[in-house]
Amino acid sequence: MFGSRKASQEQGRPSRVVSAQQSSDDPMQRASRNGVYFLQAGAVAVVFLAVCALWWAVAQRIDFFTVIAAVLASVLLASSMHVAQQWERMVVMRLGKFKGVKGPGLFFTMPFVEYSTMRVDTRVRSTSFGAEETLSCDLVPLDVDAVVFWMVHDAEKACSTVDDYALQLLYSAQTILRDAIGRASAAEVASRRDQLDRELKRLLEEKVASWGLTVLSVEVRDILLPEALQDVMSAEAQAEQQKKARLILMEAETSISEIIGDFARTYDDETALDLRKMYLLYEGIKEGKGAMVVPSSWNEGFADKVVEGAAKR
Repeated sequence: MFGSRKASQEQGRPSRVVSAQQSSDDPMQRASRNGVYFLQAGAVAVVFLAVCALWWAVAQRIDFFTVIAAVLASVLLASSMHVAQQWERMVVMRLGKFKGVKGPGLFFTMPFVEYSTMRVDTRVRSTSFGAEETLSCDLVPLDVDAVVFWMVHDAEKACSTVDDYALQLLYSAQTILRDAIGRASAAEVASRRDQLDRELKRLLEEKVASWGLTVLSVEVRDILLPEALQDVMSAEAQAEQQKKARLILMEAETSISEIIGDFARTYDDETALDLRKMYLLYEGIKEGKGAMVVPSSWNEGFADKVVEGAAKR
């Protein structure tokens, strides 16, 4: 029962790991080599006709041996003539030993002795990789999706040191990513993505440098946490924000109480308090859009103040 449930979950979950060869399998992304093929076919046809014309000029006839000689000359040319694109490097072997790296452009090899074993693409390439349900140091299963940008800088090492360097790069990146996740907690993986990118790039560079590969950058695209952990982290973040809001409110209350205390000490004087009342009354009715009802006790108080002031004079 548990096995079938796990299988159904794996079928429902989309796979984010992309093979190292999928990016170059798109026919719209592959460069056409029709021009190279036409050039080789044209050269073979020219050699065939040239041999036939030369035999006619010497023997004044074309027979079976003439055709055989022309075919052999064409085969020799086809086996020795090679064309590499601007971004390609071709590894040439001589009797099983490394001879050199040729290209770009037109070059020739010795027929049946030298041969081109592999075409190496030196352009910048990208490989997607990921780690599914990898346990962090605090035993939290994480799904991490990343991409590495790389290129071949030494075609000789890429062909003679490792078998299928693109696939080996993919496996190495996955292994290094799993190790990095296992050394950190889930919170560190989620919050320190830039640091994880730099660590992955450094470790991957150290491993593939001897293969003739250059790692340009490693970027973590997505980090998926379990839903239960997402709820817990969300509640923790909300509680932290509420704590900050309450602290800010308490600081504001403290500042307000200090200001009110200063006001209270200032308005202990009855004259200052009366002036403050008059100012508030003026502010309330100065635009003429309201009315103020003043109790008779206020009027009597103001009259008393006027009388007292006149008596002092």
